This record gives sequence, C-alpha cells and structure tokens, in this order.
Amino acid sequence: MEGARIHAENAIRQKNQSLNYLRMSARIDAVASRVQTAVTTKRVTQSIAGVTKAMDSAMRSMNLEKISQIMDKFEKQFEDLDVQTTTMENSISSSTTVATPENQVDSLMQQVADEAGLELNMELPSAGQTTVGTKSTVASSEQDELSKRLAQLRQM
Repeated sequence: MEGARIHAENAIRQKNQSLNYLRMSARIDAVASRVQTAVTTKRVTQSIAGVTKAMDSAMRSMNLEKISQIMDKFEKQFEDLDVQTTTMENSISSSTTVATPENQVDSLMQQVADEAGLELNMELPSAGQTTVGTKSTVASSEQDELSKRLAQLRQM
C-alpha cells in the first residue's frame, strides 16, 4: 500500500511538473514571437528609410519635360506598332481566306452538320439587312485611315 502511495505521489508530481513545463513553453513562445515581431519591424523600418532616400534622389533628378517627351514618343511608337500589326493581321487574314477553297469549306460544314444531325442553311443573308453593309463601310473607312498612316510611316 505504501509503494502504491509513493507511485501516486510521483505521478501527481510529474503531472504538475509537465503542466508547469507547458506553461513555461507557452510563455517562451510568446516572448519569441514578440522578439521576432520587433526584429521584423526594425527591418521594415530600415527598408522604408532606404526607399525614402532613393525616392528623394529620384525626385530631385526628375525632369518632367523630358519625361513628358519620352511618354509622347512612346505613345506615338505604340500607335505606329498598332497600325503595323493591324495591317499585317488583315493581310494574313485575307490571304488565308483566299487560299481556302469555298466549296471545301461548305462541304466540311455540311459533313459536320450531317454527323450532328443538324440542318445547315447555306444561304447568304438577304440584301435587306443593312448591318452587314454598315460594318463593312466602317471597316473600310478604318482600313483607309490605317493605310494612310502606314504610308506616312514608310516615308519616314
């Protein structure tokens, strides 16, 4: 009976000691977290100070007139590139459309429609629809304007 009592006392003491170790571990983790936060805050503060110095020197050396000229030149070059890209895309599109025989396209479309069990209407839109004509008119006027700009670019 006395041996059991000693073992019980030891078990209770070890359990209390274990709980005390857990409390101390939690406190140490909290302190470590605070130290880590302080170190991180110090690093961020130093970084902000460095960035502020760099921004000050950049602000002093900025020439707004020169920046404006560079941006204007960039916009003009970007517009020129857009014109060239559009012209190239239109050329490629027209050449690939011309290269594909229309009867083969119609045949393939009919074959796919037959396989899917659909009725394919191969008729062209009637002349009464004005939306097609206005789109082509707008597209041709845009194309004319783009062609003029491209010609001006080639002269430079």
